[in-house]
Amino acid sequence: MAELLVWMNGKLMPRSEATVSVFDHGVLYGDGFFEGIKSWDGKVFKLKEHIDRFYESAHFLEIKLAQRREEMCDIVADTVAANGLHQGIAYIRLVATRGVGDLGINPKKCKDDPTVYCIASEIQLYPEEMYQKGLHCITCNTRRLSVQSLPARVKSLNYVNNILGLIEVNRAGADEGVMLSQDGFVAECTADNIFFVKNGKICTPAPFHGILQGITRDSIIEIARREGFEVEEGTYLTFDLYTADECWLTGTGADLIPVIEIDGRSIGDGTPGKVFKQLRSKWRDYIDEPGHSYPIPTKEEALSKFGMATAG
Repeated sequence: MAELLVWMNGKLMPRSEATVSVFDHGVLYGDGFFEGIKSWDGKVFKLKEHIDRFYESAHFLEIKLAQRREEMCDIVADTVAANGLHQGIAYIRLVATRGVGDLGINPKKCKDDPTVYCIASEIQLYPEEMYQKGLHCITCNTRRLSVQSLPARVKSLNYVNNILGLIEVNRAGADEGVMLSQDGFVAECTADNIFFVKNGKICTPAPFHGILQGITRDSIIEIARREGFEVEEGTYLTFDLYTADECWLTGTGADLIPVIEIDGRSIGDGTPGKVFKQLRSKWRDYIDEPGHSYPIPTKEEALSKFGMATAG
């Protein structure tokens, strides 16, 4: 199997050569941001929306990117194409850091351009059987960071808060963990947004509770409203989850996946619900709708941009 190719600072190179300095602020302090993006059968899903969010994170952190947004879209598409990931699903990680500085924390010491790289590979967060059977979740003791400290809409490289939640999940032998806000309201899971249904109404925590306003989350809200469901973005307690008729998670890596148990309590009848199944059945058609996908060039076209030939 050919070695994975990574786009880094304007060059396409083998994974083994794509290295970051130990003095990079992203390594030393988590001083950077990223996007998790997905492609389906040769098309990148909602790439413009992901790139817009990428640049919003850059603006918030005052990291000035040399590339224009249109160039960044092409970088993502070229990285997928160069690795021949035209069939099935590919996961893309686009990352930027403040760049190389010294051992001090002051960002003024980072004199060079930011470090930017793009990885495209295959991913499967959950086995297919979990989409049929559902996840077992716990409520984490680790709380989401206060929005006054760091807004969750900034996809920073510092994911220690989420990792601490996942440590609890692993210790409990669960599949995922629900994280609460500092005030004790339901926020999101360690890597996904959360939805539940009560009496036919679809509910999901509002962004002001410290959630990442996920692109898959917003897409599912749009699909649900098209299907005639009332969707409420509000304030909820774990009680609301425990007594829900059904529950599911959304995220770029997971898509839509059902939850059948939280803290030992069955959700609904303990099986994936009919609303979840209805929305999941519409999901792939939504992905393929005009305007939702960014085309990926051929492998030959992508490699030629970087003076590389297709092997064989």
